[in-house]
This record gives sequence, C-alpha cells and structure tokens, in this order.
Amino acid sequence: MTLKRHLELLASYNQWMNVKVFDAASRLSPEELARDRGAFFDSILGTLNHIVVADTIWLQRFATHPACVDTLREIATLTTPTRLDEVIFRDFQDLYGHRIWLDERIIHWIDGLEESDLDRVLDYHNVKGVAASRRFSSLLLHFFNHQTHHRGQVTTLLSQAGEDVGTTDLLALIPEAPAS
Repeated sequence: MTLKRHLELLASYNQWMNVKVFDAASRLSPEELARDRGAFFDSILGTLNHIVVADTIWLQRFATHPACVDTLREIATLTTPTRLDEVIFRDFQDLYGHRIWLDERIIHWIDGLEESDLDRVLDYHNVKGVAASRRFSSLLLHFFNHQTHHRGQVTTLLSQAGEDVGTTDLLALIPEAPAS
C-alpha cells in the first residue's frame, strides 16, 4: 500500500470517528458539553473546538503547498485562529456542521494529492511565529495523529458522562486481506 493510500485511510478514519464522537456528544445537554471536566481544553466542547482550531491552522499551512492551493482554497480564506484553546463555536450544532464541512474538504484534498506531492518540504511558522521546515508527508501524519490523540480524550470524557462512542480502532476500517 502506498503512502497516499494510507493517508486516504486516515482521512476516512478521521471522518468516520468524528461522526461517531459528535453523534455521542449530541446526546448530552449543552451544559454537559460545556462542563469543565479537568481536560487539557476543559470540556468536551472545548476539546472538539481545539481539534477544529488545530485542523484549520494546519490546513491553512498545507494550503501553501503548490499541490494544495486549489483544494484548500476555501479553508485558506477562513479566519486563522490565534490560540490553540480558542472556542470558535459555542453552539454544538454549529461546530458539528463545520466539522462535517471540514472533513469533506479533507477527504477531497487527500484524494487529490499525488504520491510525488508527499516528498516535498513545507516551510511554515508555528503559532508562536517560529519558522520550521519539515517533510510534507510527516506533517500529514502528525495532522491525523493529532486528531486521534484529542478524540481519544473526548471519548474518555464522553464515557465519564455516560456516553459510549463504540469501536474506535482504525482496524475497523482496514479491509480483510485474502488468505495467503
């Protein structure tokens, strides 16, 4: 399997898990979603906002890659978050709608990449303004891993609130291989 195929799998996993997490979260009241649970980003709502914030920041960086200018144009025009703990959406339904929109764009963007696009180096600045240059493919792996990390935190918070997300393993999306 090529690296691009692995990234397509991660993009599908990201979309699948976001639906599962948001569906479970939608069964909680607005007060329960916003309740400070002592997590890195305080609440379920805060953590879900953080994932959108980080995704937006990274996608706007990725939009500077020559192969991504067109597919990430809409995201490049969004207001850039200024803090990692920024709450962009206080209303859960607005956040969920944006998450669906964002995941559709991520799927389309990854589908449009070529294997040769992944070997480039991307120059960018972090949120503190520090310059960095890293291999694009490694940054994409970080992008998807970051989402998984924080969704894991959300699934724990949801479990503590009495909501079961169900299966969360990437394995659920990996097709069975023919017997050798």
